[in-house]
Amino acid sequence: ENEQKVNEQKDNEQKTRDEEKKKKEELRGFWLTRIVFLRCLAFIYCVGFSVALFQNKALIGQNGILPIPGYMDKLRHHFGLSPSKTTLESVLSVPTLFWFVPPDHTDLALDAISTTGLVLSLGVLLQGSANMFIMFLMWILYHSLVNVGQRWYAFGWESQLLETGFLAIWLVPVFSLSLHPPNTPTSRIVVYGYRWLLFRIMLGAGLIKIRGDKCWRDLTCMNYHYETQPVPNPLSWLLHHAPPEWHQLETAGNHVIELLLPWLLLVPHRAVVAFAGLAQIFFQAVIIMSGNFSFLNWLTMLPAIFCFDDGYLCRFFSTTTKHYARVADKLSHKYKHKPARYQRAVLNGMIGMFLAFLSIPVIQNLMSSQQQMNTSFDSFRLVNTYGAFGSITKERTEVILEGTTSDTINDYTTWREYEFKCKPGSIARKPCVITPYHYRLDWLMWFAAFQDYHHNPWFINLVAKLLEGDSGVRQLIAYDPFTNSTILPKFIRALHYKYEYTELLAETNAFWYRKYLKLYMPPVSLAQLKAYRERNGFLPATKPATGGTEDQKSQKKKKDPNRVKYFHFDAENISYPLAGLFIIIVLLVLRMFRRELDMYYDSSIGTVNQDIDKIMRHATQIETFADMESIAKAKTE
Repeated sequence: ENEQKVNEQKDNEQKTRDEEKKKKEELRGFWLTRIVFLRCLAFIYCVGFSVALFQNKALIGQNGILPIPGYMDKLRHHFGLSPSKTTLESVLSVPTLFWFVPPDHTDLALDAISTTGLVLSLGVLLQGSANMFIMFLMWILYHSLVNVGQRWYAFGWESQLLETGFLAIWLVPVFSLSLHPPNTPTSRIVVYGYRWLLFRIMLGAGLIKIRGDKCWRDLTCMNYHYETQPVPNPLSWLLHHAPPEWHQLETAGNHVIELLLPWLLLVPHRAVVAFAGLAQIFFQAVIIMSGNFSFLNWLTMLPAIFCFDDGYLCRFFSTTTKHYARVADKLSHKYKHKPARYQRAVLNGMIGMFLAFLSIPVIQNLMSSQQQMNTSFDSFRLVNTYGAFGSITKERTEVILEGTTSDTINDYTTWREYEFKCKPGSIARKPCVITPYHYRLDWLMWFAAFQDYHHNPWFINLVAKLLEGDSGVRQLIAYDPFTNSTILPKFIRALHYKYEYTELLAETNAFWYRKYLKLYMPPVSLAQLKAYRERNGFLPATKPATGGTEDQKSQKKKKDPNRVKYFHFDAENISYPLAGLFIIIVLLVLRMFRRELDMYYDSSIGTVNQDIDKIMRHATQIETFADMESIAKAKTE
């Protein structure tokens, strides 16, 4: 009897394993993958809109360091427009809602855009689902910020987020917020679009390194990277002290992951693609731990999620959610011949051709010996080229700001140092950990250290804002020595220092050594900067901006002869075709929207949808959804 019980138990266990294996084999779609991806994308949007909400008014607000009103005046001057006038050409060339925002409402618009985007992204993060309207609204809101962000938003991860967000618009239903909408399975075109995006990101980063700095070819770049990266963290200090042989191995491994493994993403084999995706996620996680690179590496993980179908991800979901996915997958086949599905297929086909067409200059750029990184070939930033760290700085220099309340400058003047939130300043301060959050001012200060202040108007206006005691700018830095003083600084100067990590076993609590190099910017007062600020639009000009002359209107038609051209793509000759294609897509989406409403409210199909909703609400009470007969039986009950 005991042997019989043991055999029966073994048979039951084997039967359970077979059933689980069969259920896993059934999950080959991307229903669960879409939930994971949307939540991850919503998280990145949350970070981006949070950064905008807490920093943008001081950076690009009405009285910011690089104010939007002055920038919009320059754009109107470029297009030969009078103040407050907007044309279709200008909107298509620089897509942003700020064309329609009065200058004195700039701060209100910044808060409204950031808050709306943050609320929407939090909703998607919690819900795990979205529709086209929500995804498009988040995309256009962030697009509006990027296109007026100027130097603060002039980095590759902003375009990468816009491209990732654009593809996500076509990943979801038109208006339904269901986690598993049966009539909207995950588009395979979008799945392959994300794999193509990951391929371009990684291969572009690898090629720009091999074609760039010599240290990438002789495997010595990692000897410098941890010390000279923009915003290091505590682990950066530790990794810098690894043996040179380890750094060589790191550099070689970087080339393997960025130059060889991306090709596996194009292999039509499930396990191979999953391995490639896992390798890229692991690589990005290592980079995240080794430095503060904003949300760049978090964002790069997102396309890799679509290397895994539901069969891989189902172990992370509850039994009920997996049941939902199986039901939706079976019902999606039932809706295969509905008109809305045909229209969806046409839309997916158009998106695929659209991506292929816009990929032509990107492929040409990857093949070119004059490869450009982080470049957009259309004004909407739909398909872009990427890359990072094509060259590595071999030593770290920092710009240190100091202020004084003295009326005269001499050798006995007392100077007090400003401290930024995360960039190296005080040698005793421990490196910070902020990723995926991002301090835009700290990031640009790293670039300013190996540039001249004359080429950075934002730096000069930053100094002027500190001289004024601007409350918004003070919130962007960690320590203002004059915050609690009743007297504002009379002069501010900038010093240039060389920074090096302390030794691993050094008998000191400091993380840095620093050595004075030279005077970066001489002491300046607020009165000395007034004329410069007016000339650059940082203060109200004495004369209002006017429409451009005929020569100025024709100036935008001139092209830079030194610019590398790819298939003659630029904003001027592609904006109108893009607009036309957008109109066609919008009409098709509206048609699909009507079909979805018809399907939901039609008496025959609407009843089916209501029954499906009941099944899903009571999924935990139904033992199996192995076939359609069990569903019909459950509906009958």
